[in-house]
Amino acid sequence: MARRRSRRQRLPQDPVETLIETLSHDGRGIARIDGKTVFIDGALTGETVQFLYTKKHSKFDEGKTVELIANLSGDRVDAKCQHFGVCGGCSLMHMSPEAQLALKQNTLAEQLTHFGGVTPESWLEPLKGPLWGYRRKARLGVKHVPKKERVLVGFREKGSPFLAVLEQCEVLDPRVGMRLAELGEMIAKLDAHNRIAQIEVAMDDEHVALVFRNLDPLSDSDQQALIAYGQANDLWIYLQSGGPNTVTPIWPENPQLSYMPEQDLQLDFEPSDFTQVNAEINHKMIQRTMELLDISAEDRILDLFCGLGNFTLPLAKRVTEVVGVEGDANLVKHARQNAMINNLDNATFEKADLTKTELKDYPWAKAGFNKILLDPPRSGAFEVLHQLAALGAERLVYVSCNPATLARDAGELVEKHGYTLVTAGIMDMFPHTSHVESIALFVKK
Repeated sequence: MARRRSRRQRLPQDPVETLIETLSHDGRGIARIDGKTVFIDGALTGETVQFLYTKKHSKFDEGKTVELIANLSGDRVDAKCQHFGVCGGCSLMHMSPEAQLALKQNTLAEQLTHFGGVTPESWLEPLKGPLWGYRRKARLGVKHVPKKERVLVGFREKGSPFLAVLEQCEVLDPRVGMRLAELGEMIAKLDAHNRIAQIEVAMDDEHVALVFRNLDPLSDSDQQALIAYGQANDLWIYLQSGGPNTVTPIWPENPQLSYMPEQDLQLDFEPSDFTQVNAEINHKMIQRTMELLDISAEDRILDLFCGLGNFTLPLAKRVTEVVGVEGDANLVKHARQNAMINNLDNATFEKADLTKTELKDYPWAKAGFNKILLDPPRSGAFEVLHQLAALGAERLVYVSCNPATLARDAGELVEKHGYTLVTAGIMDMFPHTSHVESIALFVKK
């Protein structure tokens, strides 16, 4: 019987030299070889590089740079992190900060044109913040690797399911970013060293919470070891035996994380709650949102996908009424608590599945809103767009973590619901990554 031929193409083993023509949205260099597109990690526009093929596909190939032959781009910098190129957490650290912003701005512009068929009347200046140690939320993988005789803590290798061997992370807040190897050494001494799956990290200005995902109940000695580590290093320690509702502090007794989106406003949150990872950009984003909404004391504002009140409560200090709508019951609960803590009785929070809900059927929606804020997840807000014009909103601000779905929704708002895309811009929430956070203003024609 004849053997079947393998469909997997053999990869060339020798380096190939090529000129990089442009960049993809995720920061990889794009070259054309024998009429085929090749995406090459670690290469920039205008550079001549030698690369090795890493994958071959029917319509495109992939590779990684092994040597820089000629650099005409002027955008290359030395990566600050010793693990860049191995760790999959950052992809743009070899690019200057200015080049990173230009790439993200270009990505937003191209997506708006390609997926939405729209272009803003003007562009906003990018919001910029700290380049290093900015990240306050993260999920760190944990893996006992007998062959390496250690426990690894950190992020996956680039293009691999395996954890990278990391000593530290330059973009994580140094209160945790400089402790990756130390955390691995501490876990390695536990009886359950091979039963800790991950560490959820959450921080505020003064405190660090570490949530250890334990696959089995921990022994008393392991719990005491974690508590002792937390006490010695001023770290709050939690365990998580199952889903998010099983997160339980073991030291101190009643910890409470909180942050201040404004000087005289406090928002409490739990380690598993969604909060923005970059505190400085979040402050600037809230300010820009209020400027674009052009708020006044008479406004009645609807804040959709409101979370625990990150935008809702700052707005409530300045307008007649804000209604925040969120699908996560825990976030709604925490948002209501935050309104009470800050004595804001003109901010109300409602639970609703915005992918299925008809807003007009709710009593709080019958009076209408003159302004709307949207801050949806990566999937966007397409399902709710048809309802917004009916609510009477003359001004709509859309905060997005995915330029493709923002572009799709922008096209819908402009073509079908009578809005004009007035202005848009990026916010550098995640420096050194290809993640694009953006904001756009729509005004009713």
